[in-house]
Amino acid sequence: MADPVNNARIDNSHAMFNEIPRQRPATPLLDRIETPADLRELDVSLLPQVAEELRHFLLYSVGQTGGHFGAGLGVVELTVALHYVYQTPEDKLIWDVGHQTYPHKILTGRRDQMLSMRQKGGLAGFPKRSESPYDTFGVGHSSTSISAALGMALGHEMAGLPYKTAAIIGDGAMTAGMAFEALTHAAHTETDMLVILNDNNMSISKNVGGLATYFSRIWASKTYNALREGSRKVLSKIPSAWELARKTEEHMKGMVSPGTLFEELGFNYVGPIDGHDTERLVRYLSNMRDIKGPKLLHIITQKGRGFAPAEADPVGYHALNKIEPKAPVQDTSAVKKPKYQEVFGRWLCDTAEQDPRLVGITPAMCEGSGMVEFAARFPDRYHDVAIAEQHAVTLAAGLACEGQKPVVAIYSTFLQRAYDQLVHDVAIQNLDVTFGIDRAGLVGEDGPTHAGAFDLSFMRCIPNMIIAAPSDENECRALLSTAYQYPGPAAVRYPRGTGTGAATASTLDTLPVGQARLVRPGKQVAILCFGTLLGAAQQAAEALNATLVDMRWVKPLDEARIIDLAGSHALLVTLEENTIAGGAGSAVSEFLNSQNISLPLLQLGLPDHYIEHAKQAEMLAAAGLDAHSIQRRISERLAQLPLQSAANG
Repeated sequence: MADPVNNARIDNSHAMFNEIPRQRPATPLLDRIETPADLRELDVSLLPQVAEELRHFLLYSVGQTGGHFGAGLGVVELTVALHYVYQTPEDKLIWDVGHQTYPHKILTGRRDQMLSMRQKGGLAGFPKRSESPYDTFGVGHSSTSISAALGMALGHEMAGLPYKTAAIIGDGAMTAGMAFEALTHAAHTETDMLVILNDNNMSISKNVGGLATYFSRIWASKTYNALREGSRKVLSKIPSAWELARKTEEHMKGMVSPGTLFEELGFNYVGPIDGHDTERLVRYLSNMRDIKGPKLLHIITQKGRGFAPAEADPVGYHALNKIEPKAPVQDTSAVKKPKYQEVFGRWLCDTAEQDPRLVGITPAMCEGSGMVEFAARFPDRYHDVAIAEQHAVTLAAGLACEGQKPVVAIYSTFLQRAYDQLVHDVAIQNLDVTFGIDRAGLVGEDGPTHAGAFDLSFMRCIPNMIIAAPSDENECRALLSTAYQYPGPAAVRYPRGTGTGAATASTLDTLPVGQARLVRPGKQVAILCFGTLLGAAQQAAEALNATLVDMRWVKPLDEARIIDLAGSHALLVTLEENTIAGGAGSAVSEFLNSQNISLPLLQLGLPDHYIEHAKQAEMLAAAGLDAHSIQRRISERLAQLPLQSAANG
């Protein structure tokens, strides 16, 4: 019986939830699946029910723990189909970013651990090689899947192994240059691999419908591909005939699909197809698994599928907080502490009102970086460049060359991806670019892939840059203004989450570059705090009667202040939420050495290992950066000092 033509537009006649279930749902089929091998024992006709039960359980489990949400709901059917067709874990599935891998974890032996998701000692919120053999590649940053899959496919070829590889990448992640670099190389190698383009925003093509799906089914069929390869061999003997056939096929596809681009790159393109039709996905994947060479399957999915609020607001439901029991009505008269991203967003708007040269740039982090209001009020001066951090920085450099005042809002962990541009395109040319570096330090449940652990170290060594580390939200605003007024590369780094509740000025005041602030005088010990650990430092300083200084600037340092403290204290302590290696403490050590000052120095910061996901407070405690640990570590170091040295001050 002929397979009826399926419209590739999303069929919305599916089971819909309006609330997160609080009770564990009944999942009789899912309960029979411990590993994908169990899934493959089922008849294909049962897979839609498996997908529905999987979606129910996902809604329930994320409601209990919080976590990434919408993306996983959108790939339930795809996840089921992939594990049904591919012989995982020998065949390799490489998920891009990893936000969408909760269904994958449920099907690969971790269903009973899902209620530990993103908690200390529990499952990671992203694929993690040490967690499961089914997690083939650890991720957290986007656009790496095709490169990794190509490497695995080449590795299989070199070892003579018959295993297959498939990379699953979203349309957003496909905007990054790295994805196209990998596509180009994969086509050059002609390696046997599949790229699945999960298009959940219909951003690549509007050419979807019955005719497109009809050709998609033909292009995915074994018959068509056998004819295609046979024709290539025969017609290649007659160059003019082969070129005519190739162009005819290309033009036919170009009329009805967005595949011409991928075909020109060297991929056998199939799609777009409905990514929520489980049985059809199995049929397409089964055919494409056996097609040799690089191929790309384009599927259309819906982020937040099956949960009405997430379908209506996929951005707002990208992640979900844990569903807590309804608490008693709270007193709302207390002033709500703003998040640092909100402090940045307000400063950006206020500054843009005063200076028409300001241009805001972000690599796909409008909401996360607090730029929603700026984007609405100043659309002509707002640029979301998608997941293209390198481009974002060099775009800013180009704007600065023409006398504009670009401000790049970027997470610390993502600035790592644009390091060459930071050095070569901005700093060497000493261009006037301001960087608002969000998520500096430990970020909590997202774990080490998203921690901003290294920015002080990798920026401090760059000539021409100045770097500020505010201790609260008001100081953050003032240091952003200071960095903006500085005629060269300037960075202000601030953490994830809410501030201390400090009153924030409405003016755009600046602070002296390279000047610290004395918080409290003390004896014996001087704590030099860089950033928002000041509250914990103050508790320790009070207990130890130590001097406490809010350093504000990592580069340039307040050298006069350091010399004064070195002359009147027995021990200097540096405190930062950055890796110790090469960070602010290292800057102080280097300065003391340059001045031939010999004095005990205790450097407190992030240790030389990755701190696993947990709540931010738990991670800080694990790093020894909570108030109790700071006090204990200083006391232990004091006890090791010679009596005559400890008596100084």
